[in-house]
Amino acid sequence: MNDKDRESGDPAVARIRGRYPQYTRRRLQGFAERLQQKIHADRVPVTSLALAGPTERISLEDALKLDYRPAPLGETLGPLWATYWVHVMAEVPQAWAGSRVDLYWDSRSEALLWLNGCSSQGLNPGRHTAPLVQSASGGETISFHVEVACNGLFGAFWSDPQAYALVACELRRFDPEASAFYFDYEVLRQLEADRDPTTKPRSYGAVGETAQPALDRTWAGRLLHDLNRICNITDPDDRATWPAARAILDGLLAARNGSITHEMSAIGHAHLDTAWLWPLVETRRKAQRSFSTAVALMERYPDFKFACSQAYQYAVIEQNDPDLFARIRAKAAAGQWIPVGGSWIEPDCNLPWGESICRQFLYGQRYFEQTFGARSSVFWNPDVFGYDAQLPQLMQQAGMSRFLTQKLSWNKFTSPPHHSFHWRGLDGSTVLAHFPPADTYNGSAQVAELRYHAANYKDADRSSDALYLFGYGDGGGGADETMLETLQRARDLQGLPRIQIRSVDEFFDRLAISTPDLATIEGELYLEYHRGTYTTQAETKRLNRACEAGLQALEFVTTVAAACRQPAPSAQEIEALWRTLLVNQFHDIIPGSSIREVYERAEVELAGVAEEAGRRTQAVLETLCDPEDGTWTAINTLGCARAEVASDPDGELRHIVAAPFAAGETTTTDDRVVVAADADGFVLSNARLEARTDRSGLVRSLLHVASGRETFASPAARLLLLDDRPLDFEAWDIDPFALETAREVAGEVSCAVLSDGGLRGEVRFERGLGRASRLAQVIRLDAGADHLEFETTVDWQERKTALKVMFPVACRASNATYETMFGATERPTHANTDADAAKYEVPGHRWADLAEPDFGVSLFSDCRHGYSAFGSQLALTLLRGSELPDPQADIRRHRMRYAIYPHHGDWRRADTVGRALRFERPVLWTKGKPRAPLRHSLLTASPANVIVDTIKPAEDGDGWVVRLYESAGIRAAATLDFGVDIASVWMSNTLEDRIEALATEGRRYRLALRPFQIATLRIFQA
Repeated sequence: MNDKDRESGDPAVARIRGRYPQYTRRRLQGFAERLQQKIHADRVPVTSLALAGPTERISLEDALKLDYRPAPLGETLGPLWATYWVHVMAEVPQAWAGSRVDLYWDSRSEALLWLNGCSSQGLNPGRHTAPLVQSASGGETISFHVEVACNGLFGAFWSDPQAYALVACELRRFDPEASAFYFDYEVLRQLEADRDPTTKPRSYGAVGETAQPALDRTWAGRLLHDLNRICNITDPDDRATWPAARAILDGLLAARNGSITHEMSAIGHAHLDTAWLWPLVETRRKAQRSFSTAVALMERYPDFKFACSQAYQYAVIEQNDPDLFARIRAKAAAGQWIPVGGSWIEPDCNLPWGESICRQFLYGQRYFEQTFGARSSVFWNPDVFGYDAQLPQLMQQAGMSRFLTQKLSWNKFTSPPHHSFHWRGLDGSTVLAHFPPADTYNGSAQVAELRYHAANYKDADRSSDALYLFGYGDGGGGADETMLETLQRARDLQGLPRIQIRSVDEFFDRLAISTPDLATIEGELYLEYHRGTYTTQAETKRLNRACEAGLQALEFVTTVAAACRQPAPSAQEIEALWRTLLVNQFHDIIPGSSIREVYERAEVELAGVAEEAGRRTQAVLETLCDPEDGTWTAINTLGCARAEVASDPDGELRHIVAAPFAAGETTTTDDRVVVAADADGFVLSNARLEARTDRSGLVRSLLHVASGRETFASPAARLLLLDDRPLDFEAWDIDPFALETAREVAGEVSCAVLSDGGLRGEVRFERGLGRASRLAQVIRLDAGADHLEFETTVDWQERKTALKVMFPVACRASNATYETMFGATERPTHANTDADAAKYEVPGHRWADLAEPDFGVSLFSDCRHGYSAFGSQLALTLLRGSELPDPQADIRRHRMRYAIYPHHGDWRRADTVGRALRFERPVLWTKGKPRAPLRHSLLTASPANVIVDTIKPAEDGDGWVVRLYESAGIRAAATLDFGVDIASVWMSNTLEDRIEALATEGRRYRLALRPFQIATLRIFQA
């Protein structure tokens, strides 16, 4: 059959050809589908299927020992999270000699092909085919195993947990000629189909749209004409007609872009959440499926590069699949596998304290350097719910000057103004930042998406370069053949950006050429979405705080013990505890957005870390105290002095005075608390504060005695319930209209005086809450205290409801200030602009403050992170009742502490930072009289705005490390006084490199600090 036979030359027909595009495009799509069927036209069933399971997540070695039984196609599997192993035997037809033989597999679940004893490729919904033999001999028998995981890419979400079954298993012969024909045709068809793109909304309904230019009309017309002509002259079932079609396609694919066009650097990726809609133990298998697939594709596509972050996931593969790990290292050495990120996992960047982020970088960078021979230059964290303003400095100090994320494209109030920019942090540190303009880190390499990427790039006037991440993600998966075949043909095709697969560093090197022209963005990158993550799964957040405090205390006493040559835990033992904590700071664990199984494990692990840190701390303290003295001694593990009332483990109240990083002493105090009761309520007073409460628990007045100022503008400590029904992403979000539903907690309240004065005064209130919950609150005032404390216990049973506590303070200011990691951030108390209005719920650490120049009020919190300030209202979100993805989220008993601290001047003059730190971290208690190393401070710092946050043994075992920061946003001439003889002090960084030897004056060292500067020092004793 020739062209004339298939394509009429009748002028009447020719006259109307191409004038009905709506018909033609459907015809082109149908023709492409017929071509696609030819790629695996020849198929044969396998010889036998044998099934074992359900079983636990076991190794291949253990799977080979299982008892297998014959299994027919169609056999159902389950339940959710069950594992099955399938042993497959198959015979290759003689006629297939010389051909590539592929497996076609469908179990409606995730699965992993084990071939020749090695993890070979993931088999997921949407990825059903895997090569078995590259060139068959014909007639040979093939034996392999498939490990079936009864879950979808997203666990039970977006899949039917009842549908797992052996749906299909067969051999298919791969036809390379048909494959090439199909992809040549399909890329051009997709390009023509996007000739008149509509204005497109940005990702997930975020604010703003992108107007994408239409395809050149002449080029679009030729595509439609020639692709339709191929349909006229070609029969997919008659290969004799293919050469003429291929000639047309070659001509079309030769069309190139002009001299100047958008430059797309593409890199394969498989964003794999370390836990989310699946338990942590499933992540190992998800990594195996994703990583083995990437390595297999690299064998067939030598230009393919794959970027992969999270040192933890590498470590899991190293331990559980050493063969795959060796293949990964070989591909990394060859430049195809690109380790990125420099962190242990991709952490949340709002909730962990700054020292935790330092450890993410320390352990992550050390792992990458030891494993792959190099540190990462890029902090790779694309899917996190906002970025603290200290991150540029922390990145720089961990050897990373470049930053990649994507999540802010989801903003609901404003659209981020740039995709490529300089990001400047609190102290002035700057990194080069990039948001991929495809608005996704899960690119599909479809032509329309490639064109959207170019059209959406907001900095095309400053740089022609942008990065594109392609591959299935969130649940893992990565790139597939379709994506790679598409990108091969789209490299420099007219109408598309100019595309080249490059490493991440190669892209950033290209972008860096444009840095003089790029804009600068200052301060935090606030995500206008997912604000519920500051509160959801409150127990995990409380345990995170306990672990951070416990580990820092352990490292302090370990350093003291090492300084006086006493036995102490090794760096490896402490690191193991830190690593457990760091994994649970993953950006879908600590924010509260995972399934129940994740939190069942996280709470056990974190409680174990806190307990083990405490046990080891006590063991060290026993070597630093006289065990024959049976009295309790308070230990101050903080870098600021303290004088306060504390209850020892026997329940006895004591007034404690302690120098920084030293044992305290029990002393007397002239101050006393007086508690008075009458029919209207209670009065708690000391020399500094006078608090009046009614019998419902509202604080009617809080007088700051020194100034005579009233703290509150109206009754405070108001408990409010809100209807909490987000439109999307229930565990993640608090939608703005929830604030419109706030209502006072009503109902009968019982009250009683628990302690009527002396060192402590306490009144307890108890009431019902919502439909089925109960709340007990102790309002407490201590002798000498400047703050009024609220210890609140809630038996929480509410669903789709949030609980807030509100304090209407007698101050007005256009901004409130919140503690963020190693610093503080101002945010508006008004809604003048859309960006202002977006910040109706914001993250913070231990305090928030609202102040006039001469008077202010701080709100302390020991384990809650969701704050808000509007007008003169300071509020803290205590609990939520989300049901998705965890129907039982937060149903339990909760304990939390918060406090109100009225003060002279602003938060800087009032030492809010130090007071909130002492509030959050009470003294430690140990038996025995302290010996010399604890009787005086290991280190003191002045002035008060210089906070020594961390004292720890050096990772290499040589000396110790001090991390401090300027906390008030002002320049400081810091003085450090050591309690031991010092041989040398070195300026260092987060990775504990020795950078510069510094001059000391005996046991004293002086240091100039920028506002909010973080400094890390290496200390070597004499």
